[in-house]
Amino acid sequence: MNLTDRVVIITGGAGGIGAALARRFAAEGAAAVVVADLDADAARAVADGLGPVAHAVGLDVTDEEQVRALVADTEQRYGRIDLFCANAGVTSGGGMEVDDAGWDRAWRVNVLSHVYAARAVLPAMLARGSGYLLHTCSAAGVLTSIGDAPYATTKHAAVGFAEWLSVTYRDQGVRISALCPQGVDTPMLADGLAAGHLGARVVAASGAVLTADQVADAAVAGLAEERFLILPHPEVADYARRKAEDPDGWQSGLRKLVRRLRA
Repeated sequence: MNLTDRVVIITGGAGGIGAALARRFAAEGAAAVVVADLDADAARAVADGLGPVAHAVGLDVTDEEQVRALVADTEQRYGRIDLFCANAGVTSGGGMEVDDAGWDRAWRVNVLSHVYAARAVLPAMLARGSGYLLHTCSAAGVLTSIGDAPYATTKHAAVGFAEWLSVTYRDQGVRISALCPQGVDTPMLADGLAAGHLGARVVAASGAVLTADQVADAAVAGLAEERFLILPHPEVADYARRKAEDPDGWQSGLRKLVRRLRA
């Protein structure tokens, strides 16, 4: 996808990867960039920094009616939606002990929000035979997330849903990509480190933390090539191969890493 003159929606657009995507898409010449976020004021600040090309919307991605309203308003305002970036995400920092409310929040934000977006935008995209969905899924959806059971589980589900969409709709003109970065210097990582979450410590110790702008660069390159898996950290592809070839050895290596960090 060439982003010039495209109409784009980005959820979770007020910070981190979402804000970086908004800036990069605007720089690429997008016709409109809709910055949607639960924090409407922060979304407005990002949009204001991009000039008249951008529009900010307060949005709870777990409310399907709000997602439908956002899509309808954008189509009425700009005539179409070329690219929908389902980027909002949450972590928990916990394991099985995370309560049902925490598991439900992870499921609704990390998975169901992608379902709601697809339900809302696909009819018009399929009718005209073109469109693109970019789902931020994380390398946790390809590998795992040490110390965060809800995140690992729901991100796997997010990759699975994106893959299903691609298999089902690519031949009808709709492209789907799963953006799967590993460590990224965002408020999510900073908050995890401040809380002492094991997963955040693993990421920080890896020495491969990218900036959000670097992830946005990788996303633009992946969209241009219409790749399903967009891996800003290329080593994730090697890790995934090792995991597939030797699951027991892969898990053994992760357990050693956990023991070292806990020591």
